Amino acid sequence: MSQLRFRVVETAFTKKPLDVEVPSERPSEYFAKYVFNKEKMYKYLPTQVYNMMCNVIDHGAPFDRSMADQVAKGMKKWAMELGVTHCTHWFQPLTDTTAEKHDAFVEHDGKGGMIEEFTGKMLVQQEPDASSFPNGGIRSTFEARGYSAWDPTSPVFIIDDTLMIPTVFIAYTGEALDYKTPLLKSLHAISKAATDVCRYFYPDVKKVVTNLGWEQEYFLIDEGLYGARPDLLLTGRTLMGHSAAKDQQMEDHYFGAIPGRVAAFMKELEICALQLGIPCKTRHNEVAPNQFELAPIYEECNLAVDHNMLIMDLMKKIARKHGFRCLLHEKPFAGINGSGKHNNWSLSTDTGCLLHAPGKTPEENLRFLTFIIETLMGVYKHNALLKASIMSATNAHRLGGHEAPPAIISSFLGKHLSDLIDHLENAAEDKIVIAGKHGLDLDIPSLPELMIDNTDRNRTSPFAFTGNRFEFRAVGSEANCASALISLNSAVAEALVNFKTRVDSLMAGGIEKDAAILRILREDIKTCKPVRFEGNGYSEEWRAEAGRRGLDIETSCPLIFDAYLKPETIHMFESLNVMHAKELEARNEIKWETYIKKIQIEARVFGDIAINHIIPVATRYQSTLIDNVHKVLDIFQGEAPALSENNMKQIKEISTRTQRITADVEKMINARKVANRIENLRQRAIVYHDTIAPMLESIRHEIDMLEMIVDDELWPLPKYRELLFIR
Repeated sequence: MSQLRFRVVETAFTKKPLDVEVPSERPSEYFAKYVFNKEKMYKYLPTQVYNMMCNVIDHGAPFDRSMADQVAKGMKKWAMELGVTHCTHWFQPLTDTTAEKHDAFVEHDGKGGMIEEFTGKMLVQQEPDASSFPNGGIRSTFEARGYSAWDPTSPVFIIDDTLMIPTVFIAYTGEALDYKTPLLKSLHAISKAATDVCRYFYPDVKKVVTNLGWEQEYFLIDEGLYGARPDLLLTGRTLMGHSAAKDQQMEDHYFGAIPGRVAAFMKELEICALQLGIPCKTRHNEVAPNQFELAPIYEECNLAVDHNMLIMDLMKKIARKHGFRCLLHEKPFAGINGSGKHNNWSLSTDTGCLLHAPGKTPEENLRFLTFIIETLMGVYKHNALLKASIMSATNAHRLGGHEAPPAIISSFLGKHLSDLIDHLENAAEDKIVIAGKHGLDLDIPSLPELMIDNTDRNRTSPFAFTGNRFEFRAVGSEANCASALISLNSAVAEALVNFKTRVDSLMAGGIEKDAAILRILREDIKTCKPVRFEGNGYSEEWRAEAGRRGLDIETSCPLIFDAYLKPETIHMFESLNVMHAKELEARNEIKWETYIKKIQIEARVFGDIAINHIIPVATRYQSTLIDNVHKVLDIFQGEAPALSENNMKQIKEISTRTQRITADVEKMINARKVANRIENLRQRAIVYHDTIAPMLESIRHEIDMLEMIVDDELWPLPKYRELLFIR
């Protein structure tokens, strides 16, 4: 190992864990310390304003803007007591990151001085530049006006000296330019649709809430090694690197003892998260070396999404304090597990979880079956859209291998639930007895409670039922999970609306409610059966079978995005008032453009490293071998001992591989030039996928082979064996 690399590795590996300042209070006492929650509202707001805010948060009542100044006054008092000097609207543009513009609490006092000021207008609305964020052509450069507007259902919080105000972000012409706006609309749509269906069983239900529990996977690597890898620095993943002799094959990292430095990082992360109201619950080693996971207690969906975006920011900041870099790319290292963000999704009311295992009465069982089957209906009808909602240039590397689900959306239910649904489908009509107001007999002699340990897990299933929720496993680690949830919420909402329309039609024709529900459920069981799959999602047999079933089996990322523009997709979003056609078209433009830029950046970085780092080093080592061969032959006077023969073989192999790399890089550059002249973004993205991305893999193979030949002391990049093991 060269002196330079030795110093980098030594500095990173010997860095001691930081002493984390642990609050003297218990976590329950400092939880949400920096959040303007109901406890703070009660203390800092007038009673009338507090009651109004509770009504907005709990019941979705409109926010009375006449109260904005009083809310802002209370917030400012609380914030300034904690040393806050600035405020910002914190929103989620279509970049899978967050955005913020800080304004100080200052204004002229009219006497030559300044006063601290934070008004209702500053709280409720700001004007970021809408043309500078991805907008898919909705805003031109000269059409800059856009608005961020406060979301009162997600509490304001403090980071450092800044009051962070969660907001939506819309164009001057009203189109959503963020994830939060359509997410809130999808939550409203599913709440209304589910509430209407729920009243068949519980007439007093007022609303249905969508719950989310995300599981965030991530990698940590030493910062010194990260800085020595231009590919990690600029693309988030290693574009090259031969597999280490040992990686995850011993299965010894999963749930293993957490390294001390990592534990110190996790401790500080959890403290900061808890102070910001993020209910962190679980931490552990994941399967791949240097891979870990964090999971919170479930929350309402909108808040959970905000908390996930916030925790990703915290992870990156706090990791650097501990000498790490946090990698959220879905596949930073080839050949081992990638990182996902499993989205555990469920529906609940004030009476309990709607997807909870069957109850003690036939009515409860019918409720359970209704919401399970109609969820499957939504997933079946819009399986292509759900795949598009989680697809990206980065997640495409992860899907379909090393425990990640494949790029075919199916649902695993487990034996008990599958048997139950099959029984309902196939039971004879005369075996299902409607007993008037006293309930009904489903002719199901035994309904075991479907808890998680009553059903196995299927890691190859993208959408698995796990007891009282569905686990959407295909979501990528660095993605904003709102993207997947907007589509899922909308698909299920549409299915529930359709279900109620058909049930009501039967009831209007004189069929009793329970009989009507059962008849429609049986129809839907037959319809959505193709999306149910219990087997190995990795097998070629399943891919062929999924195609025969009519499921979407497309693997090209740019073509997968087409699902957003299908007539049935546009109709669904527009009928539910979640998004309209113009917004969907704009989002697809952004998706294609983002895909192009990701591959383009990787190709540029790849070419630079290959030509300016790898080939010069390989050539230098080749020269050393050539010099050695000459000296050996001089000593042995023309004889060719085994040493020189071996060196000659390596010399030839280096020549062959460097020539291939040079030629392939030139081809890649020319292919990019051709692709970049294509005006249509969709067509350009297809060319990047079909032509340029495969070139990266071809060049990588040659470089990885050179890594195994060239003297380790000369090799310019830290290797996998150095990157993947924290010491």
